Amino acid sequence: GRLRQILDRFDRVRVLVIGDFFLDKYLMVDAGLTERSIETGLPAYQVVEKRVWPGGAGAVAANLRALGAGTVQALGLVGRDGEGYELRTSLEALGVGTALLVETEEYFTPTYTKPVWREAGAEREMNRLDIRSRQPCPRDVEQRVRIWLRKSVAAADAVVVADQVPERNCGVITDAVRAELSALARAHPDTVFIADSRMRAGEYPGLSVKPNRAEAIRAVFGEERAALAFAEMLAAGRALHARSGRPTFITLAEEGIILFDGERSWHAPALRQTGPVDPCGAGDSAMAGIALALGSGASAVEAGIVGN
Repeated sequence: GRLRQILDRFDRVRVLVIGDFFLDKYLMVDAGLTERSIETGLPAYQVVEKRVWPGGAGAVAANLRALGAGTVQALGLVGRDGEGYELRTSLEALGVGTALLVETEEYFTPTYTKPVWREAGAEREMNRLDIRSRQPCPRDVEQRVRIWLRKSVAAADAVVVADQVPERNCGVITDAVRAELSALARAHPDTVFIADSRMRAGEYPGLSVKPNRAEAIRAVFGEERAALAFAEMLAAGRALHARSGRPTFITLAEEGIILFDGERSWHAPALRQTGPVDPCGAGDSAMAGIALALGSGASAVEAGIVGN
């Protein structure tokens, strides 16, 4: 009954997703149609199908829409390029608002290009080709993001942050935008603020964070660990909660989620799956479930269960 109460409120939750929106572009290559390039003599692979899908912050937005969120608004950057057009239209096809996407000529639309080799009825993903800007986010663009963020927070029940780009200040979530988010979280204590950051999970005071165990340990202890000791993970979770002051969620793959709220930690077990499992995007799914549950009035423990 309680679960039904939470789920039935999803369609009332207004979510702002801010972060690094990527385009996932799959190019299906038919091996039997390979030609020889006249100019280079090298094989010329023939693309017979193209699939595009929002990735990065876009994957979180897609999951939020799939779970029936009331509204989902995207705040991020796109380049003035073909990939930017494809990303914008693919988000709109899912019902995600794109009016807050800042378009700039100084920025590549981040794109994961994934050729897929198709032969004898089977498919095999080839080497990925990554397109993204590796220069600092332009100051004027960063300022436009901060202005849109300040204007949009009052209309959101939940703000979800997807900090995807590893190089500091080269994505949407720069140091200045992160400071803005922390200030807004303090000014809006009744709004859900939750961040997912591969490299900087420890730099979000005032926001809930959702790292996996390796990201949590790196954020607190500052280094990669070959063996992830459970005691270290607990210590990292307590430290991250102390920094943020909001519930902290650490995902544990097939072991579920451990969360920290106040002086206690809680374990929310996952449903065990058998057979082949593709974990790609699992964290984005968990984030969508946690954010919508919190926005629907769930406790941190309930949100962890829904996230699983």
